[in-house]
Amino acid sequence: MRILYVDLDSQRPDHLGCYGYHRPTSPNVDRIAAAGVRYDNCYVSDAPCLPSRTSLFAGRFGIHTGVVNHGGIASDMIPEGRSRGFRSRHGEHNWMMRLRHAGHHTATISPFGERHSAWWWYAGFNKIINTGQTGMERADEVSPLAIEWVERHARKDHWFLHLNLWDPHTPYRTPQSFGNPFDETPPPSWLTEQVRAEHWSRPGPHSAQEVLEFQPEHEGVVHPHYPRQPMVMDSMERVRMMFDGYDTGVRYADEHLGRVLNALADQGVLDDTAIIISGDHGENLGELNIYGDHQTACHITSRVPLIVRWPGVTDGQAGRADPGLIYANDMAATVTELAGGSVPDSWDGESFAPALRQGEQAGRDYLVVSQNAWTCQRSVRLRHEGRDYICIRSYHDGYHAFPDVMLFDVGADPHQQHDLALARPEVVGQAMSMLDDWMGRMMRSAMHPVDPMWQVIHEGGPLHTRGRLPKYLKRLRETGRAEWADRLAAAHPDEC
Repeated sequence: MRILYVDLDSQRPDHLGCYGYHRPTSPNVDRIAAAGVRYDNCYVSDAPCLPSRTSLFAGRFGIHTGVVNHGGIASDMIPEGRSRGFRSRHGEHNWMMRLRHAGHHTATISPFGERHSAWWWYAGFNKIINTGQTGMERADEVSPLAIEWVERHARKDHWFLHLNLWDPHTPYRTPQSFGNPFDETPPPSWLTEQVRAEHWSRPGPHSAQEVLEFQPEHEGVVHPHYPRQPMVMDSMERVRMMFDGYDTGVRYADEHLGRVLNALADQGVLDDTAIIISGDHGENLGELNIYGDHQTACHITSRVPLIVRWPGVTDGQAGRADPGLIYANDMAATVTELAGGSVPDSWDGESFAPALRQGEQAGRDYLVVSQNAWTCQRSVRLRHEGRDYICIRSYHDGYHAFPDVMLFDVGADPHQQHDLALARPEVVGQAMSMLDDWMGRMMRSAMHPVDPMWQVIHEGGPLHTRGRLPKYLKRLRETGRAEWADRLAAAHPDEC
């Protein structure tokens, strides 16, 4: 089997046409979705980038791999210790090795391992093409390498190619020569002036007054090196610039994906190639007062697109949408099974290949998703009385002043504007019971005695916020947000 896995960094589903977006961001992704199956509720178990891709390629949740942060102890996999043989467990059980055991040649076109010093992520790849700019490369710098690979290998059988495109990720870097495809199309309507003004008064990294981390990097309102990238949300013009910058990045990646698909067609193998399109996490574009980043275990950051077009499996299911709750590493297990491989018992990912073959709904009863690089949060994605909720438990608020528990009806309120935690205690209680049960089961099956989330908290919090509070409190007071400075100081007395 030939398999192309398209990994779109920071790609939220609801900014793709096939998921209902009103802007024409994704004609090539959309045509694959029209010929395959679209999963509407796929979530990464661990966000953001490093925990997510580690979980996907290891087949295990971050609570089991140990990789939940972007630095510190919990940014490396937990050693196996005395039980490690000549070959490590991860070396034999990782996703790419399972495909190799099934007879596939595996290759990646990505700088990801170098970007995060995630050397374990390379495990199982026969061929590694490092695009060399640690995630700052544009699609026009990646697609020629993919096309060259296709021209060399596409007519062979039994290969898997991981293609990583970064363009939706900040800073928005699509060449100015590409123009703005959305000049005549309005941005999403939910982020009104009233919402922007309320966000302006609140704290947090990547919030309305600090779009790039904790304070503007440069003087002015637009990044001097990236003219599509706003640095503050001081007006609706700047809000539109953010949406246009992100959506143009999506469109630019889609255009270059189209070139790779055309290369497969030129080799006569496009119709015989399985194509999977997904991403490492979503992207908050104003949700929870986070502008252009992925800092929470929320519906927007944790949910990713998943589109599967598999010859001989999805042929009679063109355009079907599956609403089941699934993890991204369930997809890895499914691909492994469909490719003729075996899924290790150690994996947390579970194959939904039987459901896919039968055209039936896949999914689990509920999901638990985590974030420990910007905040420390675990959230439960559940259904209660026919409604879709996410209940977010914050253990470290990342200096956003989040309440300990938040609840959102993501069906009626997809942008998470109305916290229902106090109004729906029965849903919160169900979610917290599910979370407690999940944490107990995960730690009973872990090879280590300490939950890595608590390791992050013990080290002083998530990497991207650690040590930043004293200077940020000063900035808050200087920008008219002294009340929030006082509240954060009281919530984090050991970090001031």
